[in-house]
Amino acid sequence: MYLADCHLHSRVSPDAQDSMTELAEAAIAAGLDELCFTDHVEPIYWGTNRVKDFFDWDALTREFEEARNAVGDRITLHLGIELGDACWDFPSTEKLLANAPPLDFIIGSVHMLSRRYQGLDLYYFDPQTEQEAYAGIEDYLDRVRAMAEWGKFDVLGHLTLPLRYLNENKGFHLSMERYQDEIAGIFDLLNRKGIGIELNTNRGHTPLPDAAWLRLYLDTVSEPIITLGTDAHSAEFVGRAVRERQALLQECGFSRFCTFEKRRPIWHALGN
Repeated sequence: MYLADCHLHSRVSPDAQDSMTELAEAAIAAGLDELCFTDHVEPIYWGTNRVKDFFDWDALTREFEEARNAVGDRITLHLGIELGDACWDFPSTEKLLANAPPLDFIIGSVHMLSRRYQGLDLYYFDPQTEQEAYAGIEDYLDRVRAMAEWGKFDVLGHLTLPLRYLNENKGFHLSMERYQDEIAGIFDLLNRKGIGIELNTNRGHTPLPDAAWLRLYLDTVSEPIITLGTDAHSAEFVGRAVRERQALLQECGFSRFCTFEKRRPIWHALGN
């Protein structure tokens, strides 16, 4: 079984503390074959709506080179980013990317609601009723579709992210079943652009997306492209549940998953 974690955050991200070297050592200890660092890059400054005109790419590449030098050939390391909320300001995002070093992988994600919600991060979204919660989910899916239409990334990250916060943190018991047509439309759009999706292991909690959406994705697209990532923000979660989620992919009808190198998918068989 080839084990890879293609979504994790080092201290280059504002919400994580561990170095890439520490994360790589944790991956080796967990028996992983490959790791792709995907620190946050957004067109706004963290915790604000102010447009960003600079990202410290040098800090990212220095951290990556230190990790490569530290672990040698004990594990394959790749450098990517999680490109969050590009839909807030596509032109600014494209200016940031124009100065990026060569990247292996880009996850496109939405974490913020729209201007209607003042760009509120989903983590802080605190609806008082199911109606309010579903209104937020609809807003989120609208932002996801805008990202898909823009399409300058390799896979869509954690599609059902609102459920992480609404169900796990806020105590709701919601599903996204009522949005099947909208999600199928997003899958179709991604497929036509050659963009895949991520199966986010959610650090061992409910997978994002879960089996129902994985099956719909497989039924909707002509060429499924799917990666596995934990979204680890600390060393303890590196590789968490990647074995189990390979089994989930097999149960849903997938035969392979991919990692990325130089923005191209590298395919791996699922299971043993």
